[in-house]
Amino acid sequence: MEKKYVLQILFAILITIIVLLYGSRVEDYAAFGYFGVFIISLISSATIIIPAPGWIAVLELGKYLDPILLGIFAGIGSAIGELTGYFAGSGIVGILGKDKKIINEHKEIIRKYDISAIFFLSFIPNPAFDFAGIAAGAIKMDVKKFLIACAIGKSLRFFLIAYLGLYTLNLF
Repeated sequence: MEKKYVLQILFAILITIIVLLYGSRVEDYAAFGYFGVFIISLISSATIIIPAPGWIAVLELGKYLDPILLGIFAGIGSAIGELTGYFAGSGIVGILGKDKKIINEHKEIIRKYDISAIFFLSFIPNPAFDFAGIAAGAIKMDVKKFLIACAIGKSLRFFLIAYLGLYTLNLF
């Protein structure tokens, strides 16, 4: 068993633990505007299986910041945060072997639809997106393709959430 795969899994677990321990402070970053939303989105997406509601900051800041830029910063931060699941999947397959059946449904969808699947699954409100990231890592999807598809899907979703905040929160 290669140390690389064990380190990938340990890294993913460590990031999840750190986010859970310090996640209550995430909203403090909102004061930093676009960079703060980038950090909030990165941190909230870095958990595996346990969702952290980073989208709330995007909704709230949509009232004050440009929704397009807000969506882009949040989407890129969130996509980078999803790398924890990707690396966990890569590590799991490295330890267990390629013939093991790990989250088969997601693996087959990603094999069949490639970046379109990552884009779609990252765009829709999907608390189980971590399984898609794990599956992408498990099938050794190109990490650049994963990041780009994920960033575009999440940016569009956060763009819509920011506009929702702009038009609904300004009513009050």
